[in-house]
Amino acid sequence: MAVDLRRVLGFKAWTSLFWGTPHSWRFTHSLASCMQAAHLPERRLKALLYPASELQAYLAAGGKEDQLTLFHPSLELMAKAEKLFTPSPKHHIHYWSSAVRLDHAPSLQQPEVCFIGRSNVGKSSLIRALFSLVPDIEVRVSKTPGHTKKLNFFRVGRAFTVVDMPGYGYRAPRDFVEIVESYLETRSNLVRTFLLVDGVVGLQKADRVAVEMCEEFGLPYVIVLTKIDKGRQGALLRNLIQLQEIIQKHTGACYPQPFLVSSTSFSGVYLLRSFIAHVTGNLDQGITTNKSQPERVS
Repeated sequence: MAVDLRRVLGFKAWTSLFWGTPHSWRFTHSLASCMQAAHLPERRLKALLYPASELQAYLAAGGKEDQLTLFHPSLELMAKAEKLFTPSPKHHIHYWSSAVRLDHAPSLQQPEVCFIGRSNVGKSSLIRALFSLVPDIEVRVSKTPGHTKKLNFFRVGRAFTVVDMPGYGYRAPRDFVEIVESYLETRSNLVRTFLLVDGVVGLQKADRVAVEMCEEFGLPYVIVLTKIDKGRQGALLRNLIQLQEIIQKHTGACYPQPFLVSSTSFSGVYLLRSFIAHVTGNLDQGITTNKSQPERVS
């Protein structure tokens, strides 16, 4: 896996990982960049890059392990995707605006991805981890469930926009349906919805309703298991198997590969960055997709 990541990222991007942007006094997390992670022992690095790899041996008997490697970019490609999440004088990454109603949403033509999930699933924490190479950006994270009440838009240069959606379930905004459903159904530049599910407790009733909503609207979406470092591996494995069964038998618009992430250990964060770059048209599909599997990317 030896890659000259200084060359891939570029000197300015490489130095910004340590010193931040010109007006920043904050420092990035020690594993915010895959370049920093590349110095770890191979087993630890593999767990960070491809967290599902630790579970594949248990899934092999049922033939379900192949679903976890449909999207399997190399470390070098992850580094290229990471450049999109690294600010520079010509590539600004920042909070753009918020909207309490769809008619308040900014009119943007570039590709858009949104993150939705139950209250307290770790949605804002994951977005903050994705943007951890941007010290000046502020993604508000609270221990109180239901903190996000608006559509929050984060612009990644001219490449794409990330939208943090209000959480559903406990303490959801009263007008959740009006805000979220109207956005999902009518936003023309939305290219992928990321549906977050708590990896500790698995798919809940409210999550199943969200899956049905995405299916009803015909939205291309992908399911992300969060907090994979918080529970026991056996519980995570059971939740993953259940999720794979639902994706395979009861969905048509869901990407067949669930993604596993931890916002605290950064496991799966580099892979998710790469998938976002991929679905927004900023990373080549032919190179990043595992050719031994069917190309279900749309």
